[in-house]
Amino acid sequence: MVGPERGLRGLMPVVFCEYKGIVVLVNRYPSEMTITLAALSEMVAGKFSGDGAKFIRGAAPFDAATADDVTWAGDASFLKKMDACQAGAVIVPQDFRGTSVNLIFTKNPQAAFARVLTFFYPPKKQKPGIHSQSHIGSNVVMGKDVAVAPFAVIQDNVIIGDRVSIHSNVVIGDNVVIGDDVTLFPNVTILERCRIGNRVIIQAGTVIGSDGFGYAPEARTYRKIQHTGIVQIDDDVEIGAGNTIDRATFGKTWIQRGVKTDNLVHIAHNVTVGEDTVLVAQVGIAGSVTIGKHVTVAGQAAISGHLEIGDDVIIGPRGGVSKSLPNGVVVSGGPEMPHRIWLKVQRIIPRLPELKKKIDEFEKRLKKLENK
Repeated sequence: MVGPERGLRGLMPVVFCEYKGIVVLVNRYPSEMTITLAALSEMVAGKFSGDGAKFIRGAAPFDAATADDVTWAGDASFLKKMDACQAGAVIVPQDFRGTSVNLIFTKNPQAAFARVLTFFYPPKKQKPGIHSQSHIGSNVVMGKDVAVAPFAVIQDNVIIGDRVSIHSNVVIGDNVVIGDDVTLFPNVTILERCRIGNRVIIQAGTVIGSDGFGYAPEARTYRKIQHTGIVQIDDDVEIGAGNTIDRATFGKTWIQRGVKTDNLVHIAHNVTVGEDTVLVAQVGIAGSVTIGKHVTVAGQAAISGHLEIGDDVIIGPRGGVSKSLPNGVVVSGGPEMPHRIWLKVQRIIPRLPELKKKIDEFEKRLKKLENK
């Protein structure tokens, strides 16, 4: 049904459509979507209180949200300011008790808000089709609704799944296999024989499958070690911009399901990164490291080669890991130490000049006593 709807940013044509079983009001202009509080609550598997018929037209940060927006408050610092919030609706934890009129109660407010953002501001998709200024090699197999932008290069014997989006200046080497619903942003390079799973996102400028850093000392020079392996990236992985993931010497460098990497991450040859692990900006992982599941490696941390990192480990920012770590530990510093000890060390460091002065005084007094 199409018709004018007053009150929605003036008089504009709108359509009613169904989104996963939920009837919503969709403006015919880009990024103009409207949904009721009740429908929004159902979308995020939550429960609402307040005016279920109220229209929500966008999403915004807590302090900037207007009466047309939904926002979220997941921690105490925001929950304390609820009375001052101007949002039309707020997503809150299930156990929240407050006075705001329009609330959506969910188990995980941040995750719910992420789903809301995707609804209001869906990622822009390329139109399916192969641009005439792209290069397609021989024996290339493509699935349905593939989009190939200008100046992309797809070399020989490549297999590409359905609904894959390949942006400008992407280079895909010989014998690469790419799954369904993959997005490769501009200037991504995937070198020969690498494997990319389903629903993978690779941000701009990342290189997958470059040679590892391997050289054999020979007299006073170095002889390059040929890297014959591949990189395998499993389903639902997102690789940030400017990453470099090296192919294995033999076998594979393996990024397992659900891994998320930030920008400027380096993963060396024969590394295995376990499921749902997060690698933050400027992390460096040396060769042949095995990282477990649900690990967090914070910004600028480094892991030495041939180590094993257990499940659920947290490595703090700028940490330097030089030994293997068991499951569940939290470490910081370089070389790594338990996080609680590291915190004590950090409190002591600024006092070192004062402590040294006191030690010098004690030494002088001790020498006087010894002389007596």
